[in-house]
Amino acid sequence: MRKDEQDVNGIARRALLVTSAATAFTLNGVTFASAEDGNGRDATRTLRGTLPTGSPDYVYVPVEVPDGVRELHVSYTYDKPPVPTGTQGNALDIGLFDERGTGLGGPGFRGWSGGARSEFFVRADAATPGYLPGRIRPGTWHIALGPYTVAPQGLSYEITVTLRYGDASGATPRRPSYPPERAKGRGRAWYRGDCHLHSVHSDGRRTPAEIAALAREAGLDFINSSEHNTPSAHVHWAEHAGDDLLILLGEEVTTRTGHVVALGTDPGTFVDWRYRARDHRFGHYAREIRRAGGLVVPAHPHATCIGCNWKFGFGEADVVEVWNGPYTPDDEASLADWDSTLQAAGRGGRWIPAMGSSDAHRDPDRVGGPQTVVLAEELSRTAILAGLRAGRSYVAESASVSLDFSAAGGRGRRAGIGERLAVDRDTPVTVRLEVHGAPGCTIRLVTDQGTLLTSDSASTEWRTTPAYASYVRAEVRHPATVPGLPGPLAAFTNPVFLGERS
Repeated sequence: MRKDEQDVNGIARRALLVTSAATAFTLNGVTFASAEDGNGRDATRTLRGTLPTGSPDYVYVPVEVPDGVRELHVSYTYDKPPVPTGTQGNALDIGLFDERGTGLGGPGFRGWSGGARSEFFVRADAATPGYLPGRIRPGTWHIALGPYTVAPQGLSYEITVTLRYGDASGATPRRPSYPPERAKGRGRAWYRGDCHLHSVHSDGRRTPAEIAALAREAGLDFINSSEHNTPSAHVHWAEHAGDDLLILLGEEVTTRTGHVVALGTDPGTFVDWRYRARDHRFGHYAREIRRAGGLVVPAHPHATCIGCNWKFGFGEADVVEVWNGPYTPDDEASLADWDSTLQAAGRGGRWIPAMGSSDAHRDPDRVGGPQTVVLAEELSRTAILAGLRAGRSYVAESASVSLDFSAAGGRGRRAGIGERLAVDRDTPVTVRLEVHGAPGCTIRLVTDQGTLLTSDSASTEWRTTPAYASYVRAEVRHPATVPGLPGPLAAFTNPVFLGERS
């Protein structure tokens, strides 16, 4: 075993010197005897190694799998030595690719648990949450290691692989069953949803059943499955959908330079995450999301966790998640950043709508806090995504908060959230806002010039012209809690644009 460790170390360090631009490297692996040669008994191999600082983003350990295997089981540990204050310690993610290979976007993906669990298994009829069941075919499989952060002392790990031999012909893979793409709904109406949630299929602690129950308690009409880097949960949602709850399917694509929610994709869609902004691959995968019928939603763009801050730009974004979970200063930065993009769209250019989601993982994270409220023709995948894409939506901290926001002018013309009031630049316009369920909050109307109206009333009217304001949006805020910053949001809207397109 010590020789294996020395070989692994040497190869990893040499790889860093020779191919410093690479984001992945393959180490020495393990080989198993066939079922006949091993007398049909379970076989276990253990591999040890150390990854130095500056390791590639992904390191692959080959596992030669013979014929006659019914289950593959992997467990791993790694050291967590003390580090100086301000220095990152060790964190090592793990996943699995089968004999079809580790190519980007290829068919070999079999699962990812990140750092959420220390062991997993895969067999024909079942798999650990985060992993895809299926037969264990012979060939070279790969355990994927992701050294998220490495301490100055290096990251020493131990991987134990167990193959369980036996006839898997009687283990029938589960036939996929997915939630319906339409629920009963209320026709054309405002529907409430939470599009960023995590279950036990990634780093969450709740089951799909628990999340569905909490969504109903929160007054939601739809949710979106968004596990980190895996679609394994997709087949587990069908039984929890109903006439009252539409369940969309997706993924949180968790790269080293930002996270993006693939929202409402086709069932079973896998979106690869093994690239950085400098690799210029994101555009390809954004198009893959759209080809699968989904929306590209950069998540928590100003989050401060390592790898969470959005570095890909917004050229491929369909919607941006401005508000993520309990309102914090990084949400305030995201809101300001998003607002600064609206001026270019004020005269008819492309604009990116905003949304909000809870990113709930476990208690006490609140499902539906916040939630996006979408005007849709019906409660269906197609209609909800169309409403989000068009920006016909606002964000509220809970189902108790509701808004009515519009602008009127000219000969009886009216425009609502996400729409354009197409009148001449000097036409008088009346903006109306009514807020329900937010006592003690302050109303703000924000334009391309900044905040032009502040009121403590639950309803207000404001008069302007398109020449004075190219767009107007509404905010509802609690009293300030941080000196120098406005109070946390209770709700905010996408803009109403004013004036003819230029």
